[in-house]
Amino acid sequence: MSNRYILAIESSCDETSVAVLKNKTELLTNIIASQVDSHKRFGGVVPEVASRHHVEVITTCINDALVEAGIVASDLSAVAVTYGPGLVGALLVGMAAAKAFAWANGLPLIPVNHMAGHLMAANQTAELTYPLMALLVSGGHTELVYVPKAGDYRIIGETRDDAVGEAYDKVGRVMGLTYPAGKEIDVLAHKGQDVYNFPRAMMKENHLDFSFSGLKSAFINLNHNAQQKGEKLALEDLCASFQASVLDVLISKTKRALSQYPVKQLVVAGGVAANQGLRERLATDITDVEVVIPPLRLCGDNAGMIALAADVEYEQGNFADLSLNAKPSLVFESMVLG
Repeated sequence: MSNRYILAIESSCDETSVAVLKNKTELLTNIIASQVDSHKRFGGVVPEVASRHHVEVITTCINDALVEAGIVASDLSAVAVTYGPGLVGALLVGMAAAKAFAWANGLPLIPVNHMAGHLMAANQTAELTYPLMALLVSGGHTELVYVPKAGDYRIIGETRDDAVGEAYDKVGRVMGLTYPAGKEIDVLAHKGQDVYNFPRAMMKENHLDFSFSGLKSAFINLNHNAQQKGEKLALEDLCASFQASVLDVLISKTKRALSQYPVKQLVVAGGVAANQGLRERLATDITDVEVVIPPLRLCGDNAGMIALAADVEYEQGNFADLSLNAKPSLVFESMVLG
């Protein structure tokens, strides 16, 4: 039986990434060209800047990925690409490159949902067992996803306003922390105490949705009021209080989801899955199911996770033609079980 090689391209936000997957689970290479330094001065990602950077490096990333994997285009079985969700201009750069490469080399094209990629990155930690539950937490998304079988993703809870990663970056900007602020807030939180008692939204409702805009507003108001009065707030305590509120909500909603949808595995993925505080709370509070978190190198945006999700689509024969277009607001199907 011949080897299966999938080349995957990810460009949904501010990382240009190309990976090569061999035979379902072996990541031969995962090239990532980050743009973080370019966006730091703006305090967040500037879409036009991101798109231009993708154009500059995408071809080099593809070539480097093939060289590092030790294969040539004729060895490939398919090309995969993120087609949503994400920044439309950034998505279009990756898609144009993927479609051109697939057409030039006579290869099938696999469309991949970026969030499916985050979820399937957990396959590098443990073999996934279905049905499973996933908590997807990133800069743009906060979702609880029920996965009855491979490739079947059903949203059962999501944020109604800010995503959790977005909230981290916004409060980090208020405190004058460097973008992206999530890691620094996590470090500072471990040095402080939860003394400010920020709100925990939607904790008592039976639904599984999230809300972080009230927490963000409470944080900003406390900070601004202190500045107006000339008071100095302890940065460590601010971070500890903010993170405690976030984690209480995430853990509470996840436990409720697990009680409503019996599974044996909980996948926690996305950029915020790298948060040490979240990992500690999962270890102490979620003990009745196996918690599977992707390796740290696969928590952020990368093409390796896209390749892993693409392999499922390949098995199911889910290919696209060259009319495939970007879907910046792409979502999983919503589902409510009786």
